[in-house]
Parts: sequence; structure tokens; C-alpha cells
Amino acid sequence: MSEIVVDRMKKVPVREQDPQARAKNFEEVCYGYNEEEAVAEATRCLNCKHKPCVGMCPVSIDIPAFIQQVANKDFAEAARVIAKYSALPAVCGRVCPQEVQCESKCILGIKGEPVSIGKLERFVADWARENKVDLSHTEPKNGKKVAVIGSGPAGVTCAGDLAKMGYDVTIFEALHEPGGVLLYGIPEFRLPKEGVVKPELENLLKLGVKIETNVIAGRTITIDALMEEEGFEAVFIGSGAGLPKFMGIPGENLNGVFSANEFLTRNNLMKAFRDDYDTPIKPGTKVAVVGGGNVAMDAARTALRLGAQVYIVYRRSEAELPARVEEVHHAKEEGIIFELLTNPTEIVGDENGWVKGMKCVRMELGEPDESGRRRPQVVEGSEFILDVDTVIMSLGTSPNPLISDTTKGLDVNKYKCIVADEETGKTSREGIFAGGDAVTGAATVILAMGAGKQAAVAIDEYIKSK
Repeated sequence: MSEIVVDRMKKVPVREQDPQARAKNFEEVCYGYNEEEAVAEATRCLNCKHKPCVGMCPVSIDIPAFIQQVANKDFAEAARVIAKYSALPAVCGRVCPQEVQCESKCILGIKGEPVSIGKLERFVADWARENKVDLSHTEPKNGKKVAVIGSGPAGVTCAGDLAKMGYDVTIFEALHEPGGVLLYGIPEFRLPKEGVVKPELENLLKLGVKIETNVIAGRTITIDALMEEEGFEAVFIGSGAGLPKFMGIPGENLNGVFSANEFLTRNNLMKAFRDDYDTPIKPGTKVAVVGGGNVAMDAARTALRLGAQVYIVYRRSEAELPARVEEVHHAKEEGIIFELLTNPTEIVGDENGWVKGMKCVRMELGEPDESGRRRPQVVEGSEFILDVDTVIMSLGTSPNPLISDTTKGLDVNKYKCIVADEETGKTSREGIFAGGDAVTGAATVILAMGAGKQAAVAIDEYIKSK
């Protein structure tokens, strides 16, 4: 193999599956770096003294420090550096929006391309897993019990950090397998479950964290019971935002209309994409996915792999698409059709109650609204019917109110999100902390992890001060 010539102003390219091939399988799209490519990319890092990239990382990983270890070919030490800050490096290396976080502040990005921080993090995490690097160091046990509700990114991060500090941590998970949105929300081709998610959860068990599945907080057990009867000194709520939003247009109750949440859960957690599983799924032959975020891209690319022709229907222009640039690029490469500046007004059904089309109008962008984005306006006389037999609504999610409804004195806002202090995760109830999508509404994996991390520090301070 020829020596890699490093151009300081350009990223070492990353290998990917061919678009035509991957559009028909659920294997990972991006292959990541091998050792030689990772070392070459790491040598581009300027190792800045003031580390602007670190300030943009929600979990404050010492990015230059781990990259220098990669450049020195000490991959085990690089893994140890990351492990001080992150419980899910192989996940974050794949799904974090690095381009608007750490990489956006990379000095090389001013005149060239920033260092591929995410791809290097992924490389280190994968190498550490394959080479069985032990990252399970903890402080001596202190005998104090903390409960964590939810095993998604916020819960896992909070639990891992508390376990490292010596706490006796139990996670309560509503579903039959832990992992939260990492398991049910993100498709296999972006985040392999057996190879990546499950080993990172096993690292949590090595730290001594206990996970109880099939426990629905607010139904199986209440938070008050955990504190008053089970002896938990603090509780962290990281239950996510699993309640899908709909548009409220006619026809949303027809057969063949899914929320992206249900569609992805059936495929990811319940393996509907595999012929040897019995989970029913109707992928349709022509599918409209309404929305423009990462979840919309995930649902669209999943439907495509199940054999459908897929449209993304979004009411603004491409410049306003909230999804990651990489996801939009991959979706286009795979043949997904973008119906931009288009808004559904009604879903049309046949005589048997199944979707047979979607009425839409064309939009144009007017003046900016309070979010700073230009407000879409209807183009008069532009109605048309999109010929589809399945509609997937991907308009965001809100927290399920079950926990707040069954926990007295826990304040929520008008969106049913738990009200919690941004810095500490403290809620209106003493000893109860919250973070991630249960507080913010649907957001990113890494922001939820940041909230879990801050809450762990606050819980430690709270218990020590008692």
C-alpha cells in the first residue's frame, strides 16, 4: 500500500460503501479510517494551545490530547483520554454533528478543511473495542444509591460518570433492551447495534452499573417509591422524548401513515428489515417522509432500503434543512427525491381506508420569522397530489407526560418538558435531576450526553452536601 501523502489543508478521505450497493442493504455506509489513515489525519492537528475545539464539545473531550496520541500511534492511550469524558465514543464518532461543534472551531478550517475529529474518535473507540482495552477504572464504592430513568445517551452518561465516582447506580429502562434512541431511533447503516452500541453498554456494566429492563417509570414504579421505599438518594430522569408530533391535517389516521418513531423502532429494535423476524412493517412502494431533520433522513433511507421509491417533503429550501449535510448528501446519492418548498395539506385515502396520495402546495420563502429562518408562504394555485401509498411523519417528538403526571411537585413547561436547571439538571423537586430530550425536547445524542454529565457532577455534590 502506498504511503499516504498528507496535505495539511485537506482531510484524509474516508472510504464509503458504493451508493448503488448500499441503497439495498443495511450495512454501515461509512467504513471509517484504518490505522494508517488515522495516523495521517491526526498529524494534521496543530495541537493548539487554547484548544478552541474543546469549548464546542458538549462533553469537553480533550480533543488535541487524544489526537496527539493517535499521531504517536498510542491508540490505547488515546482511548483512555476519551474515556475520561465520554461513555459512548464509538457512537459519537458516528452520529455527532461534529461539523457544527468541535470541527467548526478547528483553526485549519479557516483556510482549508478542519481535522476529521469525529472520524478519529470513531477510529480510537473501534480500535479500543477490537483490542479489548480496559477502561473500567472506578473510585472505591461509597455505598450511596442513585437511580437513573432511561438508558439512552443522557442516562448512560450520567450512570457511567456516577459509577466511576463510586456510586451504586441502577438504570431503569422501559423497553426490553437498553440503549434508548441509540437502539430504536438510529438505523443500523448509521449505527450498528451488535458491533457498536451493545459493546459500549457492556462497558457500563463493567463499571458496576445495573440495568433493569421492562420497568416503566410512572407505571411499574414511581419516582417517589424509588426514593421513599427503595432507598435511592437521588434520581436522574433521562427518559427522552418518545411522543411523536403530527401536523393535524385530514387523513392522518389512515392506514399507511406512520410516525418516524414507530417506523424506525419497528425496523431497528424489532428488526423488521430482516426476513427472519416476524415484525410486521408496510414499507410501501412510494413513500413520502414529511420533515427535514436527521430523523427524516433516517426514515427515508430505511424505507428506500426496504424497496420503496422515497420522497422527502419539506416546506423550506435546502439551505434550511436541519439534517446534517453528510446525511442529506448520502440520501441524495442513494436516490431519494427531495420535494423542497412543499407542504402537505391532506392525506388522501381509498375506499378501504389506505393512503393513496398526499395533497400538497408549493411554498416560497418570505421574511424571516422569530427563529431567524425565512417563513414559508403558500404559492396560490399551486396545489398538486403526490402519488404515494405510505406517509411517514417526522416532525419532532415531545416527552411522554407519564413521569411528570405521576411525580408530585415536578414542574413541566407547556410542551410537557421537565423544567430543569441548564447547568446542573436540578428540577423543582429536591433530589430529582433531569436532562436530555426529556428536558429540551428532541435534540442530539451529544447534547443529551452533556446534560447527563453535568447532572452527575451536581448529584455528587448534592449527596455529599446532605
